[in-house]
Amino acid sequence: MFNNDQRRVSRCHSIADLRRVAKRRLPRVMFDYMDGAAEDEVALHRNSAAFDVWRLVPRVLVDVAEVEMATEIMGQKSELPLVIAPTGMSRLFHYRGEMAVAPAAARAGLIYSLSSMSSFDIEAVGAATSGPKWFQIYVWKDRSVIREFIHRCREAGYHALCLTVDVPAFGKRERDLRNGMVIPPKLTLGSLLDMALHPNWWWKTITTKPMTLANVVGKAGQGLNDVTTLGQYANDQLDPSVTWDDMAWMIEEWGGPFAIKGVACAEDAVRAVETGATGIIISNHGGRQLDQAPAPVEVLPEIVDAAVQDDLGAKACMIGRGYLYGLGAGGEAGVDRALALLRDEIARTLRLVGCTSVRQLNQDYLRAFGGQG
Repeated sequence: MFNNDQRRVSRCHSIADLRRVAKRRLPRVMFDYMDGAAEDEVALHRNSAAFDVWRLVPRVLVDVAEVEMATEIMGQKSELPLVIAPTGMSRLFHYRGEMAVAPAAARAGLIYSLSSMSSFDIEAVGAATSGPKWFQIYVWKDRSVIREFIHRCREAGYHALCLTVDVPAFGKRERDLRNGMVIPPKLTLGSLLDMALHPNWWWKTITTKPMTLANVVGKAGQGLNDVTTLGQYANDQLDPSVTWDDMAWMIEEWGGPFAIKGVACAEDAVRAVETGATGIIISNHGGRQLDQAPAPVEVLPEIVDAAVQDDLGAKACMIGRGYLYGLGAGGEAGVDRALALLRDEIARTLRLVGCTSVRQLNQDYLRAFGGQG
């Protein structure tokens, strides 16, 4: 028997379908926070448009009855070349938030990355899933917070740290400014009325545990654990004076697999490898930071050539909005549906291009048209 969430998302046949359902079910202020990006959203649109110059060139008469989609990412097996990206405050989109996403990721055999700004804490999410887990971290002004996070991650069974480095200042996210989705919140009358028109969302929000930034509860002062106060504390803790020395210190403190997220040029990729990073995540933060940043796929070739010469491309791709649309559309069932759609798409594409394994994909299957390559 299907429940309502399962029934709803079963009619979604693409990530775009899930996005449309999430847009309908969520208040606009929450959907825009999920869907939006910085300033004119040029970088957001380039992230997709940059793929338009590429074409897949199929091989025919290949036995593709069985295709292998698994790969290895920083020493851990992943059933698909995908990693669940860290996204803050997932309870904004569904009352179960990260506790709906992490188990779905485990069922799909994917690595789940928990955000420092999550609405459930390191320990709760660690206990909720036996799947492989990373923890996304920033360099905080109070270095004792970093040491504490590292200790907690070890105790809770996290395999790797993922340091986000592209937030020396927050991008200007104009949708959020217009909606009043700022710290402290300045919600407009229109936003409040729109929330009232989404009773299922607000009823679940007000009848469950109050939302907070769970990993930093207690750090802003005794009893000051509301999301606004902790959000201001976390924002104030982000350190714009971070250097490569800070990253080297964190790598030494952690002593395990360590990815750097937010690299956009070959020079920084080489420096990251030299500093001790075991993984490089090319990212422009989903277009939410520098609006004229290049799309990751545009700088991928130069980074691969400079820093990881034994590869022809990326080992995997992080997905953020893709699964959040599922979460907003149907909670855990929606995340399951998003990941199933992506799995089917990867398998179908491998068969259609005549390739039996993601590990065999190389530049022979690609052609660039339109002047880029």
